[in-house]
Amino acid sequence: MTDTPKLVTRRRALAAAFGLASVAALAKFGTSGTSFAEETATTATLAGGTLPIPDQLVATVEDGVSVFALTAQSGSTSSLVSGETVSTAGYNGTSLGPTMLVSDGEQVRFEVTNGLDEDTTVHWHGLHIAPSGDGGPQNIIEPGATWSPATTINQGEACTLWYHPHGLGTTADQVALGLAGMLIVDDGSAANAALPTEYGADDIPLIMQSTGVLTSGAFVTTNAGFTASGTTLKFLVNGASATDSTPTLEVAYNRVRLRLLNASLADIVTVALSDGSAITQVASDAGLLAAPLSVTSLRLTPGERAEIVLDLTSTTTATLRATVRSSTNGTRYTVSMVQISSTGTDTPADLPATLNTIADLDTTGATARKFTFSNSGNTFLINGVAGTTMDIMNANAIMTTVGATEVWTLVNSSTTIYHNFHVHDVPFQVVSIGGAAPTGANLGLRDTIELPPSTTVVIKLQFTDYSDTEYMYMLHCHNVIHEDDGMMLGLMVM
Repeated sequence: MTDTPKLVTRRRALAAAFGLASVAALAKFGTSGTSFAEETATTATLAGGTLPIPDQLVATVEDGVSVFALTAQSGSTSSLVSGETVSTAGYNGTSLGPTMLVSDGEQVRFEVTNGLDEDTTVHWHGLHIAPSGDGGPQNIIEPGATWSPATTINQGEACTLWYHPHGLGTTADQVALGLAGMLIVDDGSAANAALPTEYGADDIPLIMQSTGVLTSGAFVTTNAGFTASGTTLKFLVNGASATDSTPTLEVAYNRVRLRLLNASLADIVTVALSDGSAITQVASDAGLLAAPLSVTSLRLTPGERAEIVLDLTSTTTATLRATVRSSTNGTRYTVSMVQISSTGTDTPADLPATLNTIADLDTTGATARKFTFSNSGNTFLINGVAGTTMDIMNANAIMTTVGATEVWTLVNSSTTIYHNFHVHDVPFQVVSIGGAAPTGANLGLRDTIELPPSTTVVIKLQFTDYSDTEYMYMLHCHNVIHEDDGMMLGLMVM
């Protein structure tokens, strides 16, 4: 039997990068304002099993700046459909991308090289960053070029974010190939430190992709493709096909934190334990919830994230099941997405009763706006506008100012089609859904939310810190097929 692999934690990796002799020295030295949860003197035991776990991308450090190097590159796989070689793409590999761990106050620079044979962008979904570094359609990276946005992490919350392409009309094509990865923020809080935080050991990403392979051997990139004759539907978890064999995750601890990301183009994924028992949710898109929340299932639309904690003390295995639905809510399939087992002998402490304090945003004097989501055939619109070119985006941009507080009414006018909504730059708080006050995870901070048919969702948000007279943010449906077909507007913060 081989030795169990050990994890080199981020703090230790940074200590080595700074040339410091110890972890304690790094804590004393600091990293440009970074505040890390204190770690034990021992290294953690990496998880095993058949589930692939994206590598952690350890930054190099240049003059106090953490530099993360990403290269978008093409590849292929013959493991999804017998007899078919399917083209793929990934960051620093041929599918998906490495996970980046950052902390509030940390100075970072992303060095993104385009190794594809077409233009791309990289958007940091959920990251509070200046519009010039946001990675939207204005931040085109030509083949062979490198884009180098720099920022100081200014999130204010521990949260699970992700990165993916965001070009006009090309997002679905490139995300379908596998261009996606996680970006995890640590806020240094005691509550976050009380949760599992050893990446790859007891803190595990689950990147879920409901996809399909056409008879041509290409990934599905349209709604019609999912139901086309001969299409082979697949559910991928961290790039592994759970449709063909349930991936296994073997951890050495009795509590595990799972960071769920629905990276599907269009499908809604509902996650539950196969035995129907309760799941503890600790975070929504943009941060920790006020308190641990007991749920029996989590429904995630494309782009949404949730963090859950499983206690494995009294169970041999726990199997997470995914039920996948289309944008008209028709069930495509149900699959066992991962089977989790523990060899731990530890007894986890009780979770904190309070995880976060979420101050209610005062909307006195707020600007009110209304956005109506509709379609005309395969053209998708917001307020009657299909945002398919930069000229259209510029002509119809929403204009606001730093410091502005706003209340947005989001109306899905369709009687059959499910949309969802994502806004760049800042998180929002939910005021009401279908006229009712929010409950559960919708009381937390969000950046993406479901818009069911014939339903109105009201949110409130405040624009802080960043402005620009040239670069804009985006607001759009995160069914990226709808987005590519026009359901997107520009947002200019002046």
